[in-house]
Amino acid sequence: MTREDWLKVVELKGCGEIPCSLVMAGAVWNEYRDGLTKIVKRYPDVFNESSLPEGGRVEYGARNRLSELWRDRWGCTWNNAYAGIEGQVVEHPLADWDAFDHFAPPDPAHGDDLRAIDWPRERATIETARKRGELTRGSTSHGFLFQRLYYLRGFENLMIDFATREPRLGRLIEMILEFNLDIVRRYLEIGVDVMHFGDDLGMQERLTISPADWRRYIKPAYARLFGPCREAGAHVILHSDGYIVDIMPDLVEIGVTILNPQDLCNGLENIRRHLKGKVCIDLDVDRQKIVPFGTPDQIERHVQTCVETLGSPEGGLMLVCGIYPGTPLANIEAVARGMSRCRTMFCDAGRSRA
Repeated sequence: MTREDWLKVVELKGCGEIPCSLVMAGAVWNEYRDGLTKIVKRYPDVFNESSLPEGGRVEYGARNRLSELWRDRWGCTWNNAYAGIEGQVVEHPLADWDAFDHFAPPDPAHGDDLRAIDWPRERATIETARKRGELTRGSTSHGFLFQRLYYLRGFENLMIDFATREPRLGRLIEMILEFNLDIVRRYLEIGVDVMHFGDDLGMQERLTISPADWRRYIKPAYARLFGPCREAGAHVILHSDGYIVDIMPDLVEIGVTILNPQDLCNGLENIRRHLKGKVCIDLDVDRQKIVPFGTPDQIERHVQTCVETLGSPEGGLMLVCGIYPGTPLANIEAVARGMSRCRTMFCDAGRSRA
């Protein structure tokens, strides 16, 4: 899809095509290899063949190797329980608040939370893409704010901080916010079409913290990050796993233009009611129940239901499905087949409106 058509989808300007993609965990590539490569080549409208790993195999770095400890740029130590899947933080540098007075964040001039960034090279890459007429993107690391809080403090400690109104929590949020603002400013100064943010805010049936606490502590920080993006003309995409229904209107209010929610835990009707026609819905198609454990027919019907419920000739819908170990190869192909069949469902109506 061209940059212009992608922006029409996001801005609800009459392109009926639905951008679709499947995102494979490295462990899935390594499990299926040749079989998965054949599926990728059969469905070029939902896969990009350039994404095929060289030699058909993903080589794991320290972040993805089984039982290997690694430390991120904030000093959090991670461990992986499954090869090819990012693990979890097992050592929290601010588990004791006494360490806070001597704690310093990483330098944004050298990269984001998890990776080093050569900013001159990043600029050159983005400017080259712009000259080619391609969509240009910037991003913060996944878990840029709310999750970074419990990476640093530990989950139980952070929940106590919210409950007790720990005064140092505001200072920690400000530290993390300033770090991310620097990253955002660098990308906006280069000039990108869209800024990506990812922060998992929900559990299966509710937010991780109360809506009131989210609005007290997290919403103002998000607003300060998203506002400059919108002022610069860049779209804001926010990914969040889990239930976020209670704050969907808030996210629209503070500048999210592309929201990436999970379908089943939020409910298609809730997503339709709160988001359809207001922002672009980048729907995270089920990865918990139907896709890994259903039949191919159930999967294709689910994809069609998603499109019928949330799609429109005006645009405003994208589909993405994350594939993880244990998903049968036939089910992966069913997702691709369903997306390929449904992605142009509104194209004729969209063209007639244009």
